[in-house]
Amino acid sequence: MISVDVPVGERPYVVRIGAGARRLLAEVLPPGARAAAVVTQPGIDVEVDPGIPHERFELPAGEEAKTVSSVEWLCRGFARQGLSRADVVVAAGGGVVTDVAGFAAATYLRGVAYVNVATTLLAQVDAAVGGKTGVNLAEGKNLVGAFWQPAAVLCDTDVLATLPEREWASGYGEVAKCAFLERHPGEGAPGMALAELPLDEQVAWCVGLKASVVAGDEREGGRRMLLNYGHTLAHALEAVGLAGGPVELRHGEAVAVGLVFAALLAERLGRIDGARVAEHRRVVRHFGLPDRIPPGVPAAELLAFMARDKKARHDLTFVLDGPKGVEAVHGVAEADVVATLLAMGCPR
Repeated sequence: MISVDVPVGERPYVVRIGAGARRLLAEVLPPGARAAAVVTQPGIDVEVDPGIPHERFELPAGEEAKTVSSVEWLCRGFARQGLSRADVVVAAGGGVVTDVAGFAAATYLRGVAYVNVATTLLAQVDAAVGGKTGVNLAEGKNLVGAFWQPAAVLCDTDVLATLPEREWASGYGEVAKCAFLERHPGEGAPGMALAELPLDEQVAWCVGLKASVVAGDEREGGRRMLLNYGHTLAHALEAVGLAGGPVELRHGEAVAVGLVFAALLAERLGRIDGARVAEHRRVVRHFGLPDRIPPGVPAAELLAFMARDKKARHDLTFVLDGPKGVEAVHGVAEADVVATLLAMGCPR
């Protein structure tokens, strides 16, 4: 079992990674918790036992559960259950469950503890760690939420064995992102070496990267923005899909496309060369991920969604590779963004 500490302010916690980690749930609950609300979704065939009296709450299936109404439904259920501020919410599932249950925990009684039992690769390497919780609006992804750190995270690699192929792809998008990020400034990014590690070590490396970033920038004021590498276009693609457009990408698949877009945009701005762009494509393709924008998505529609990105400061902001590594770049010209989208096959 691998343990990774996340030393965040006054609320540090540990992430346990390995076979059977979910069975440690009773050990990591906050002291004094006498009741638990277990939040999950249909199809998540993972039983968890908090070892204290608990009720089960099942969100609707899929990304459609990430709504403000789901948070209201959970909080009303917690109230009927009699959950107190001393008790705990357990999120057992993928990123949708950890995002929604975490946000409900952050807002119910102005904050109750929660523990994540991550059941997908995407949740284990990204969504369940770091304390970003939230839901979607029709205007975009994750526009309503809160920073609320879990009390603990359990990443049981045993439960990944039954994941569908596209769920693996979704998680590997975030692993591919981590291949281009430094765990500590000046240390160097692992690149293809990350793909050669055993699964539990891949998860641990990604968690360790996120822990090092979050410890110094919990609320995304600086370095934490780097964890959004590839996500500006990814979130725009997902928003198009949620609005009924011709996009059927899982999150990690959209991130993979976003990584290639970010590399091409960085090349257009003179920040990197073609060899570095090729390395992005090589890593993305190694994990079996897409590197092209789905056909029929207008550049203007993607641009509108990207302008609403949370990193933006009334301008177009992207996380881009460059001579100093990956960093946030503000004030990117709209013409360069559109030209890059057109070069990737988008209609105007």
